[in-house]
Amino acid sequence: MTSLVSVVFEPGFFTSEPVRVAAMIGGGAAIVSGVLGVFTVIRGQSFAGHALADVSSAGGAAAFLFGINPLLGFLIMGVTAACGMELVRVHRARERDLVTGVVTGAGLGLAALFLYWDVTSTSTTGAAVTVMFGSMFAIPASTIPLALVVGFGALLAIALLFRPLLLSTVAPELAAVRGVPVRLVSLSYLIVLALAVALAAITVGAILATALLIGPAAIALRVTKRPGTAILLAAVIGVAATLGGILIAYDSYVWMSGHGWPVSFCIVTFIFLAYIVAGAPGRRQVRAAGRIDPRRVQRTW
Repeated sequence: MTSLVSVVFEPGFFTSEPVRVAAMIGGGAAIVSGVLGVFTVIRGQSFAGHALADVSSAGGAAAFLFGINPLLGFLIMGVTAACGMELVRVHRARERDLVTGVVTGAGLGLAALFLYWDVTSTSTTGAAVTVMFGSMFAIPASTIPLALVVGFGALLAIALLFRPLLLSTVAPELAAVRGVPVRLVSLSYLIVLALAVALAAITVGAILATALLIGPAAIALRVTKRPGTAILLAAVIGVAATLGGILIAYDSYVWMSGHGWPVSFCIVTFIFLAYIVAGAPGRRQVRAAGRIDPRRVQRTW
């Protein structure tokens, strides 16, 4: 058993502070992303999640420029974008995607500007790679308290919003008839989604944050049509992929003499492979599993 552990875990893995910090923040981000991701996939707002991740990159870049906590920068820009997207609310899917695309372009433009200033006016190095693709082993331990507050806050908000959010997600017309403030629920959901995206961005980067948000949820909805079960399964898959990615990335530095694989690459690879495996039973079963029955949701209301 000891020899097997030594093969899987390279020396220093369990005593490394960067590994512990990455596991705590990455695991928390995976849980929050898994929970929010299920609602995002069911609501058909994966593009909105991707847009919030792209826009939040401007906040991360600004954080490096002004010397503040990068997670705080991701949060401020993400929440601002979420409020803006909901205020400019449209009902047609094509117009909604148009607004989301415009917001995304504006956010990426700001990110490019701030990253340019990072390079030309400060001594910051590697800001672009860290913001866009993450650097989990470089996250300072001082980020843990803020990450825990954001994570617990997001989960608490989802717990309070669960029933009206689920009903307005699966059957918005029925939710309106039953007196659910659909627009307020939608705004609250987007704000909490921005919190999840910020946590994902600080771990795997703004560009790959969508993979942590959508991937585990899509896998869970491939194998079950029960919302509660899908949420639990998505969180478990996200945590497993994150911890597995951290392990492989750490070990690869030893295997490749200090030139290991990025953590974000390892995490996204695990999620992609799991998604492929989850679709193996067949397309008909996959479509049936991913469909949430509105009658089941109505009975729980």
